[in-house]
Amino acid sequence: MQVTTAATRTYWLEHAWLGTHVEPGVALDVRDGRIAAVHAGTPAPTPGAEVLRGLTLPGLANAHSHAFHRALRGTVQVGSGTGQPPRRQGQSGEDGERAPESFWAWRDVMYAVADRLTPDTYFSLARATYAEMALAGITAVGEFHYVHHAPGGTPYADPNAMGEALIAAAAEAGIRITLLDTAYLSSGFGQPPTTPQLRFSDGTADAWAERCSVLKERDHARIGAAIHSVRAVPADQLATVARWAEERRAPLHVHLSEQTAENDACREAHGRTPTRLLADHGVLGPRTTGVHNTHLTAEDISLIGGTGTGTCMCPTTERDLADGIGPAVALQQAGSPLCLGSDSHAVIDLLEEARAMELNERLRTRTRGHWTAAALLRAASADGHAALGWQDAGALEPGALADFTTIALDSVRTAGPLPRLGAETAVFAASAADVSHTVVAGRHVVRDGVHSLVPDVPRALADAVDALRG
Repeated sequence: MQVTTAATRTYWLEHAWLGTHVEPGVALDVRDGRIAAVHAGTPAPTPGAEVLRGLTLPGLANAHSHAFHRALRGTVQVGSGTGQPPRRQGQSGEDGERAPESFWAWRDVMYAVADRLTPDTYFSLARATYAEMALAGITAVGEFHYVHHAPGGTPYADPNAMGEALIAAAAEAGIRITLLDTAYLSSGFGQPPTTPQLRFSDGTADAWAERCSVLKERDHARIGAAIHSVRAVPADQLATVARWAEERRAPLHVHLSEQTAENDACREAHGRTPTRLLADHGVLGPRTTGVHNTHLTAEDISLIGGTGTGTCMCPTTERDLADGIGPAVALQQAGSPLCLGSDSHAVIDLLEEARAMELNERLRTRTRGHWTAAALLRAASADGHAALGWQDAGALEPGALADFTTIALDSVRTAGPLPRLGAETAVFAASAADVSHTVVAGRHVVRDGVHSLVPDVPRALADAVDALRG
């Protein structure tokens, strides 16, 4: 399945964000899935043009996704490893008090969902999740994919059946995907995979490389690599994954210092931080993105910024899992480009992720204005696409991929601010609910708030989640 491209057509944008300002009355000529020309100063639609009322932005890039986590939205668990079923957020325990929860307890429930995935159920859930992303103005997703094999670790007849399901799901939902095929080989430093993790593991990094080398890129899909974390890939095998990505000029992503417990364990095992360990094995660099980058030392920040390694912040997940607030300002100042992801999909709203990055920093520092709205939009669009290997997306300019999204300016959230405020309206007023149109490769995927390929996205989501919950 491919994302098909339109022939030649014109879109007339009532207001367009052109990277530095809002321009009223802009016509985009689109040919073969790319923007052929941009005509500013076009006060009225030309005959035959498709009219997009509102504020049109470059398509948003969700740089970090675990599609199957969408089945966990709204659930928490009682304690850690209790075997009890998840409960809805806010539900009390038997004594009427909330039990303390942590990332590691949440992970037990996540593993239970992962254990029930099949290629078919994964396709259905991912298709619905990616359709939800399209409704939120997302035109490309980076899928950090590590559920490779059947339960128990037995490969499917097609060893990449699960990855292929994700690629097909993105095509049917009408968005682009970078499949970040993930090496996940151990449960901790010097520890074999646990039973739930067996389906994540290829045994060795060489076996991982052999399997994912079979994956093929398509018009809508690119293949990248990921190191799950320093606890999940032995130090002597990190270079194998980095070399695979280097040889293919492919994106390489890694969960980095998301938890203080991982930092402590890494220091105990290797006498250094996870960032230093990655640097020592050639993992850092301008095609690498560290996801979260939360609990860093000053030296870590210098290493990340000095090598041009990117940072993907996932604020809604980081707060949902009580992970902490990462040093995004210091990282960017050190030279690390910022992008954004919805990660566990507690929320799928890249405008909220952009807003949250600024608001988190305000809470941490008790000062305002760490990024301009324009800089936050860039993190949500152009820099996110670049982190996923789509350097030709994320801008409304000739030659760029014709991927863009329109925000309504007449909702209860966006009515009032002047259209010329543009980026401020998008980042600090709008939400995913205000997305009216999404165009990918020059064709409408979402029109007037309705997905054109998945007619009933809520029903598709409910059915997919129900199938996993049994």
